[in-house]
Formats: sequence, C-alpha cells, structure tokens
Amino acid sequence: MKRTKISEIFKHPERIELGSQISVKGWVRTKRGNNTISFIALNDGSIVHNIQIVAENQKFDEKLIKNITTGASLHVIGRLVESQGKGQAFEIQADSIEVYGTANPETYPLQKKGHSMEFLREIAHLRPRTNYFGCILRLRHAMAYAIHKYFNDNGFYYMHTPLITGSDAEGAGAMFAVTTLDLQNVPKTPEGKVNYEEDFFGKPTFLTVSGQLEGELGALALGAIYTFGPTFRAENSNTPRHLAEFWMIEPEVAFYDIHDNMDLAEDFVKYLINYALENNEDDLRFLNDTFDKELLDRLHFVVKNDFVRITYTEAIGILLKAEKKFEFPVKWGVDLQAEHERYLVEIHFKKPVILTDYPKDIKAFYMKQNEDGKTVRAMDVLFPKIGEIIGGSQREESYDLLLQRIKELEISEETLWWYLETRKYGTVPHAGFGLGFERLLLFITGMTNIRDVIPFPRTPQNAEF
Repeated sequence: MKRTKISEIFKHPERIELGSQISVKGWVRTKRGNNTISFIALNDGSIVHNIQIVAENQKFDEKLIKNITTGASLHVIGRLVESQGKGQAFEIQADSIEVYGTANPETYPLQKKGHSMEFLREIAHLRPRTNYFGCILRLRHAMAYAIHKYFNDNGFYYMHTPLITGSDAEGAGAMFAVTTLDLQNVPKTPEGKVNYEEDFFGKPTFLTVSGQLEGELGALALGAIYTFGPTFRAENSNTPRHLAEFWMIEPEVAFYDIHDNMDLAEDFVKYLINYALENNEDDLRFLNDTFDKELLDRLHFVVKNDFVRITYTEAIGILLKAEKKFEFPVKWGVDLQAEHERYLVEIHFKKPVILTDYPKDIKAFYMKQNEDGKTVRAMDVLFPKIGEIIGGSQREESYDLLLQRIKELEISEETLWWYLETRKYGTVPHAGFGLGFERLLLFITGMTNIRDVIPFPRTPQNAEF
C-alpha cells in the first residue's frame, strides 16, 4: 500500500475517503492511554500537526505496544475516521503496526516538551524532530525555493560563484585560509615567509566571504544574475547575530542605479514574506502561538508598508535629536549599530527603512562615490527586531575612481586585476545587494539567535556536527 503523508490528510482531506484504509509512517511524539487502548501522536515531518493513531491493545502483541515510546518510528495501516476527541478532525484506527526503530525512554533526550534552545543546540542531530525545528527547516526550504522562483520569474540567471578565492570582497581580512601545505613543516622563502608557490594553487587562497565580485562579472555579460550559496567569515564573534558559515543571496544587475536597487530589494523581500504567509501558514501560526506572539503581525506589517527611504546624514540628525540614551554614541561618520537601526525602524518611523549615501570611509572600496567626495551610493535595508537585513550599493563603474579607491585603502591591485579590467572594457552603471539568508529566516521565524535557523551552526569552537 502506498504511503500517505500526514500533510496530505490535513491539507487535502477531500482526496481521502473517510473509512478507507491508509498507510502512514513517522515518529512517535507522545503515547498515552490505559491497559485497553493507546493513543499515539505520530508525526512524519511533512507538517507541524500530528495524526492520532488509536490502537486497541488487545489487537497487538504486548511487547510491540511496549516498544511504542516517544522517538520510536512506526508504520501504521488503518482506517481514517472522524475523531471523537477534541483537538483533531481525523484519527486513524490502527489495524497493523510495525515498529521500524525503538527509542529507549531512559536515554532518548526528547522525552519532554519545553527544552531550552541552548540544550537543543547541543543535540543538533536530533533537534529537527522537535516542532520548532521542523517548522524552521520547512520554512528554510520554502524560502530557498521562493528565492529561485522570484529571480527566475523576473529574468535573472543563477550564477555559481567560487567558494575558493584569492580576493577579499569586503576588505575585512577575516577569512579562512585554504591550503594543502604541511602545517608541521611549512615551506619558507629565503626571507622566512610562507612559500605559497609550493601550495596547491600557488598563491594564498581563502574561503569566500561573498560572491559579489564574481557576480558582477556575470551581470556585465548576462544583464541580471544572482548568487545563492555558502559564505564564510573567520570573525571571532560569539553573538546571536554571527555565524562562521552562512548563506548569502546576491543579485547583480547591469544598468541599475541606486534607486533601481532599492526598488528591487523592497519588492524581493516583500515577495518572500508573502510567499511564507501564503504557503507556510501552519508553521508560522505554530511559531506565533508558541514562541513569538507578534510574529504574524510583524510579517504583515512589513508587507503592507512602503519602506521609508532616507540618507545616512538625515538618519544621524534624527538619532542626535532622539530622547533616548544609546549605548554607542552617535555622530556623523560612525557605523550605525543595531540599537540605532532599530530605533529608526521601531520607534521613529514605525516602518522598514532604507538608508542610503553612507560615509565612504566606513564602506567597501567598490561602492560608487558621490560628487560630494565624502559619501558613496550605499544602501542598507533595516527591519524591526533585526536591524540591517540587506546591504548593497551602486557599484563604481569608473576605472579611474575605482583604482584610486583601491590605492587609498592599500588593497592589492594584483589580486583584483580582473575586476578592474571590467571597467576598461564596456563598463556600465550597475548595482546589487546581499541578503543574509539566516538574517531573513530570523525575521520570518521570530527566532532570536541565528544559530537556531541553520541546521548545523558553525561558530567559534563549534564544528561538532
């Protein structure tokens, strides 16, 4: 008999005739009952809801019933009927039960509800079986699909940019080195430096912090591309907002200016949130009801409101007049902190905000310089509870200005020769941005720690799973 997913029973009950025999498979969430009857809550991961299995104990071997404990995996064949109890519309009257795998109730760590997120991070191999992480992983899948659908439907091409690179797109220097050299016997030059000529690539190489620079090459040929893949930052930051390995979405579009870029960013994130609201209602409702009572209101709030667009200089003026004491002092030229960003979004405007025209000294070398000589055409999209969720800019298309900026920051021209050449041959105005996938998921799910929206978080001193 073909297996029926539990999601099909809840989402499309009209497809299954009441009284018909069906086959379901899944893991036991709870079992209760007495000597004559057992009520088993079964979940197969396809939906947050459990299906109740009703088993008359006399029909089954006593040892089999005893082996049905929380965490055990079952194959159940039985009749789908209307439920006589409260809390569910349907249940399955079991005719046969097969135990695929037992779970010792003395050692299985998910015996009870209400585990802390800290505890669940210690058992990342099992936490997907909880309702919280089932919802998060289904939403993660839905958002990944929606990202590809949005860009495909809007004429973008998906470009695979390298994970191993010789350049630092952000200029921060916090990169993981990639090497095949024997670390116990590193070859040296006569000057005592590492002899990278003996390494696999013949030069220093690293795990990428961004696919942007290579993405620009694609945009300057195909018109509109996007990247979506893992990126890496070797920052020793043990905070709820940082990961050493995370995923980034980075569109790049030829012939775009900063205003086109803002339009794209706003339309894109609203599309993704709408997609979640329309396709993951059960998961969002569960997270709203059990973890963050304001989650759904916040998602609808972002979708329904136009984003406020102001310059960095205007934002500094607002913050200086704010009747609030900030932990980090505000003045023109500083990089805004999350507390500043959230004040603008949550208290002053009460809307999502896009900040533009930042001081060039706090932004990356590739951003287009404004005529004032002090600012660049950068943009950050700020969300409630999160702060910055998107960072982007119009890129500098002038070869001379780009080269001048590279020299000012003492960045190696040799490693970026190919990037500079795109400004020598058919350069055009272009723009793009980066959206951290896990930052998006923090907003979509209402989670408060970025380690809880990725299956296996990579953080300082943590690469267990």
